[in-house]
Amino acid sequence: MLSPLSITGLGALSGLGENVASHHQAITARQVPFQRLGKLLGKASPHAMRPGAWIEPRSLLVNRKWSPATMAALHVAREAISQAGWSDGELKDAALVVGTSRGNAAGWLGPWPGRRPFRVMAASNTIHSEPASAISIEFGITGPNHVLASGCAAGLDAVGIAMMLVQSGAAPRALAVAVDLPLVPLLLDNYAASGLLADEMDLNPYHPTSLGFIPAEGAAAMAIEYRHGKFPSLLHYGCNADASDPVGIPADGGRTPELLEKAIRLHGSPSAVSPHATGTAVQAVADPALLYRAFPDHRPTLHLLKPFTGHTIGASGLLESVILTRFLTEGKLPPNLNDLHAPKGFHLPNQALDACGPVYKLSHGMGGHNALLVLTPP
Repeated sequence: MLSPLSITGLGALSGLGENVASHHQAITARQVPFQRLGKLLGKASPHAMRPGAWIEPRSLLVNRKWSPATMAALHVAREAISQAGWSDGELKDAALVVGTSRGNAAGWLGPWPGRRPFRVMAASNTIHSEPASAISIEFGITGPNHVLASGCAAGLDAVGIAMMLVQSGAAPRALAVAVDLPLVPLLLDNYAASGLLADEMDLNPYHPTSLGFIPAEGAAAMAIEYRHGKFPSLLHYGCNADASDPVGIPADGGRTPELLEKAIRLHGSPSAVSPHATGTAVQAVADPALLYRAFPDHRPTLHLLKPFTGHTIGASGLLESVILTRFLTEGKLPPNLNDLHAPKGFHLPNQALDACGPVYKLSHGMGGHNALLVLTPP
């Protein structure tokens, strides 16, 4: 079994705030950021009455050179690096892994208010890898550099690959970053045409009437290394695929229970699980099914974070892992919103409970891709 890796720095940006502290405070206070999209896109938008969550102030995302998604990625990378206290020399040989689903679609598929065009950067603004290039340039990171685009699992996969790079000796430390800004009219049109968007302002992922997710902007970062101290740890990353559907997950949970069962053999039963829990009709069936299969007797508590953040698509796995990690630094688990519907036999505590063992985080991405991260308090 590989030695656990310490999480020494965190960064977060979403509708809940500009840093990790604001996310922790908002969730502790049971605050949600959802607003009608008409406030952002205008009343003439066909999505004006749908709920969404976006980053404010918008000035954080405006730059003449870098795209809006790149600016979000730089923001969270800066916070995580500062918290980790990495020197220029330590940054130089670090690895960088960026996860995203829609890359630089924001500001490319349509105009971005307040941004002046910069023709010299037109090519880089249209590709997924620009955020990674910008982070490496701005912070002098010259180690291994990768970009992952595995849909909604991209953020969790970024952490997993970053772990592998450090554990293999390819780099002494790694920065995992994830970003998605999906509130683009063309993308929202496609989500709506697929029947994936929510109409209600309250997200209750496992309620029988829940039929869609609330789209949201988000970015997150995590600094990873072998370091002694009172840090939360990364114990395990696993992934597999159902090879059954380009966007969905099998109704019985597919191969995800196999990921959970292997992690249990290696690290013991979790005290808590944070499932994908998007709010779509497919996920509302598949998540409980896989949980029943993986936990026929022992029932860990469930902690649903998208009712607080919305679905930040490729950033979701890492953003939710950062939130979990912040609570774990104090030996706690994040509370759930009040009155959420729970799968039969499972508990959704609305108080910040003590973390008594490993915490499992799940994400599901394109092509039936499943990802699992195992975290533990200090």
